[in-house]
Amino acid sequence: MEFDFLTMEADNIDMIVTHHREKLINAIIYFASHTKYCGKTKLLKLLYFLDFSHFKQTGKSVTGLDYFAWQMGPVPKELFEELTDNMQPDMSASIHDLPAGEGFQQIWPKKKFDGQYFSKKEIKLLKDLAFIFEDAKADAMVESTHLKNEPWDRTLKEKGEFKKIDYMLAIDSDIVSMPYDEAKERRQERSEMYKIFGAG
Repeated sequence: MEFDFLTMEADNIDMIVTHHREKLINAIIYFASHTKYCGKTKLLKLLYFLDFSHFKQTGKSVTGLDYFAWQMGPVPKELFEELTDNMQPDMSASIHDLPAGEGFQQIWPKKKFDGQYFSKKEIKLLKDLAFIFEDAKADAMVESTHLKNEPWDRTLKEKGEFKKIDYMLAIDSDIVSMPYDEAKERRQERSEMYKIFGAG
């Protein structure tokens, strides 16, 4: 009986520590509030970068989502289905329902971002990703997620479509380091040019 109690306590502690659901909802609110053209497709790519970037740096994801290698790119299937068909009450209280159909589906937050569940590293990553991809449309982000021999590409080739992408593939991946750092550097250079020449 004591063992069962300890197991239950451990499970409860794990739930308290991770706060995956709260982080997911607030990451959605943050990206929707701090980037342009934040539709469903762009959001899913931003979350993928957030989770795989953080895993590469720390060995754990931010949201706890599982991503799958769909033909269109890495997709967190459960979230995709929730946003498409059946928002849970906590999600519905946080963002507006998405318009039906195949067209652009803008994410509009109902609440302000709550950063209490995030570590400093996670907050920095949210800010960096929003900064890098602020003006990007989903189509422009495809190349970054579809790079050859990166987690999505390797999963699609080695396991097939709709298979789960192993987070461990991020460890040997440049998807976060090279393209991410280069994109950040280009964005900073462009920002400095605007300041110097008054463009933008």
